[in-house]
Amino acid sequence: MIVLFRALTYATLFIGLLLVFVPDRILAPAGIVRPATIGLLQILAMLVIVAGAALAIASILTFAFIGKGTPAPFDPPRKLVVAGPYRWVRNPMYIGAGLVLLGAAMFYGSIGLVLYTIAFWSMVHLFVLFYEEPVLRRKFGAEYDTYSATRRRWIPKWRS
Repeated sequence: MIVLFRALTYATLFIGLLLVFVPDRILAPAGIVRPATIGLLQILAMLVIVAGAALAIASILTFAFIGKGTPAPFDPPRKLVVAGPYRWVRNPMYIGAGLVLLGAAMFYGSIGLVLYTIAFWSMVHLFVLFYEEPVLRRKFGAEYDTYSATRRRWIPKWRS
């Protein structure tokens, strides 16, 4: 239960900073509060946001319950997590966060949020490539090599 508390605490801080605070700092100076009307694009955007949030939350819970750890690099899972959303793709938590940002950019029609989303994805990709994957290879060895050979980094592989 303590692992779940830690995972939710770290996730809340991550979500609060990267998915709420920074986008708000982008939107506020531009005077964007909310769209004047809710049209098809905003409805689609809300679906993207909900799907991204659900994916991120499912990934965090899988980390806590199966991996016995958290999303934070300083408190990682003790076991290699290959279940839940991780059975289809190696980085579902980041994909979920990126979908939330993309949905917000669509909802508000904000070029600033589009640019932030691109920057977020670029930084996450570099972090995964140069930090996270080497750490996982050192920690889990052949188990991670097998997993990464059968799961793509960003695009889900629906069939085994």
